[in-house]
Amino acid sequence: MSTQTLNLFADLVVDVPQTEGIKYAGSKLKLLPYILQLVQKVKPHTVLDGFSGTTRVSQALAQTGHRVIANDLSVWSEVFGKCYLLNTHPPEHYQPLIDHLNALPGRDGWFTEHYGGEPNGGCSVSGDGLKKPWQKHNTRQLDTIREEIDRLSLSDVERAVLLASLVLALDEVESTLGHFASYLNEWSPRSYNKLYLQVPRLIQRLEAHSVHRSDIFDLLPLVEADLAYFDPPYGSNNEKMPPSRVRYSAYYHLWTTVCLNDKPPIFGKAKRRADTSDKVTCSPFEEFRKSASGRFIAVEAIEQLLKATQARHIILSYSSGGRATAEELNEVISSVGQVLEVLEVDYRKNVMAGMRWTNEWVAEAESLNREFLFLIEKS
Repeated sequence: MSTQTLNLFADLVVDVPQTEGIKYAGSKLKLLPYILQLVQKVKPHTVLDGFSGTTRVSQALAQTGHRVIANDLSVWSEVFGKCYLLNTHPPEHYQPLIDHLNALPGRDGWFTEHYGGEPNGGCSVSGDGLKKPWQKHNTRQLDTIREEIDRLSLSDVERAVLLASLVLALDEVESTLGHFASYLNEWSPRSYNKLYLQVPRLIQRLEAHSVHRSDIFDLLPLVEADLAYFDPPYGSNNEKMPPSRVRYSAYYHLWTTVCLNDKPPIFGKAKRRADTSDKVTCSPFEEFRKSASGRFIAVEAIEQLLKATQARHIILSYSSGGRATAEELNEVISSVGQVLEVLEVDYRKNVMAGMRWTNEWVAEAESLNREFLFLIEKS
């Protein structure tokens, strides 16, 4: 296992395993050293990663000897979870399959029709007047490879490994800002590269991990864990943010479509899935509205989340740019238990500060857009 070692405190050395994932606005790649440092403080065996996203946290936990319960509502997150947590085959098992997929001739299909564009002298606008996320030479490969994965006789986990490989490869040749709500006017340099699948960085399975695609409130009564890590998709605290803003599910709609291959109804300039429309109910953690009680729905959701968690310890990620204010979050956390440690991460200075639980962090949080990690012990 390849690791990066960081000495965060004089008495604690953290080994950070290598993880793999796509470009993602909510990625916790830079937070991994600090998350693992807090995990080591309480030495859990089973950890629930309640909003697993690209599964980087789950991957790191699995490689550091923990049993992981990964959960996320996203189809593509479930695919990544099965690939990295449930696989029992060595990489050599998948190499012939990957070689076979890479050797397939491309053809025009549904993905090319809607998401493929020609170089056009560097401009990504196609004949229909819309910008595209991939060049046609790669969507043609996507069309062929995606149909072939469905045709092959594969187990659920084998299929997840191949789909994860395809998503990772597509992420390397896209022409976006890292999401699929809008595309670049000019083709990115990487979009000219040829789509090329590789065997993912598979993890030796040493524990009985599990992967779920459930509403977190439905899952919590059913799982037993020593520690829960929560990184919910906080809604923006920008009062000017319109109610029709794009949700997390919409930002990554194309990964859902690649995994499902369901050729869904689509709309808009970005050709989003109809089921990611702003009119579709979003996660309560992203809600911008207030409830009848006058509190933000997002804040009430965090409170419900912490109270419903059966694990003794919780690590909660919080961004001061989220809908919940620091003062509100302070009140919510204090109502469910005591904080053992607070870590503040300053990306600009690339430093981490440790502090005990005092109200001083509230003023600190509101001064700039900051990221905090709370280690909570439930009472």
